[in-house]
Amino acid sequence: MTAPPGHGGIQAEPFFLDGAPGRRFCLYHPPAGRCRGAVLYVHPFAEEMNRARRMAALQARALAAQGYGVLQIDLYGCGDSGGDFGDARWEIWKDDLARAAAWLDARLGQPLTLWGLRLGALLALDFARDRVAPHAVLLWQPVTKGSAGLTQFLRLRMAGDLLGEGAAPAGTNALRAALQAGETLEIAGYDLAPALAAALDALPPLEALAPPCPVHWFEALGSVGQALPAGAARIAAAWRERGVDLALHALPCPPFWTTPEIAVDQGWLDATCAALGKAGDVH
Repeated sequence: MTAPPGHGGIQAEPFFLDGAPGRRFCLYHPPAGRCRGAVLYVHPFAEEMNRARRMAALQARALAAQGYGVLQIDLYGCGDSGGDFGDARWEIWKDDLARAAAWLDARLGQPLTLWGLRLGALLALDFARDRVAPHAVLLWQPVTKGSAGLTQFLRLRMAGDLLGEGAAPAGTNALRAALQAGETLEIAGYDLAPALAAALDALPPLEALAPPCPVHWFEALGSVGQALPAGAARIAAAWRERGVDLALHALPCPPFWTTPEIAVDQGWLDATCAALGKAGDVH
């Protein structure tokens, strides 16, 4: 793996972290020079994880070059970790993050920044709610409600049915009913278990997950000058009213978590590096 300029040629360290059940694949990016903090990356859901790998890797290297120790972990049933996606559960994923955070603490002994993308941002905030007190949070295009994220995923099943042969596709309500009846659904190559779907539907909305630490929220726009989505603006206003130290970064950027081709946006990477730098050194 080639390090970015200024990283001194330091290589990322792959390893497996013991979990329950199985092991979790991790990639650790050591900090260049004096350590300024620890960062734990929480990847997005299903295929969005694979689509975003390039941007996540570039960002991890860039943050390491700035002096942050960055840990990327494949959650249970995802990527190169143990288990199948159909066996994944929300609480298991939170346990995975707890083990990863403990590993970073033992390795670096530095305050923790959580960095989550899409549904991973919601998972990071839910994890922060009852498992850890982060020093800061980086949100990349957060899903604002678990039920909305589930609906979006179920629509992939509908789209697949439309392209196939046979009966008309079931709507999201019918698919939810099937899940509630205990049926595992195959969606875009992923088996979605009823328990995981129920956990997503039961999650509190983003408004209720405001963390008591500085937050940098990054929202991708289609073009320069485009208005912030109404939902994001509403939640940001509600958080600020509650006293959250929130910086909202609206940037023109392709939706790299969904584009079929690998998409990279240097401006997005640079803005994230600058934001974490503004969060302040830990010493």
